[in-house]
Amino acid sequence: MTSVVLADDEALLRKALAALLPLEGEITVLAEAEDGAAAVRATLEHRPDVLVIDLEMPGVDGLGAVAEIRRERPDQVILMLTRHARPGVLRKALKLGVQGFVSKSAEPAHITSVIKTLHEGRRWIDPDVSALAVVDDCPLTDREIDVLRETGEGYSVADIAAHLHLAEGTVRNYLSNAMQKTQTRTRHEAARYARERDWL
Repeated sequence: MTSVVLADDEALLRKALAALLPLEGEITVLAEAEDGAAAVRATLEHRPDVLVIDLEMPGVDGLGAVAEIRRERPDQVILMLTRHARPGVLRKALKLGVQGFVSKSAEPAHITSVIKTLHEGRRWIDPDVSALAVVDDCPLTDREIDVLRETGEGYSVADIAAHLHLAEGTVRNYLSNAMQKTQTRTRHEAARYARERDWL
């Protein structure tokens, strides 16, 4: 049996996977988590063979949760679910040691087989995820993307600076650069522009 923790803020998808994965193979779902912070808690408490985690979640996102989990459990096997993987995100996730990427639109049987592949010590990146990551038309740097993502969550410049451990002036510079590159007048417009193009 392979034990998993499922982390996804979309309740319908999470509940469906929790019901379907055990039917597809020898998988036990130890716990479900609805956001990044809950994913960290559930993984450290239940110590699953594989953590199945969504990339985009409110508050602490998938990458943030993985970074926290890695500090406590450096050998945790992780499968990341994603709708769209930008190259910067893929690079960050691979640096954090994420072993697998699967599209959120994948069949449960496919997700089950990837979970088993990772549990056996191998890696897996869905072809459609890697193809998306190769097509990179995003002019923003990783840091500019970070500050726009925080802006999109409604945080102030001071909050963003605290979250990302940057000086407020540095955050303003990144936002200014991002606004120039997206040809927008406000940071909120820039964040919306970037989100519409799947850059965040």
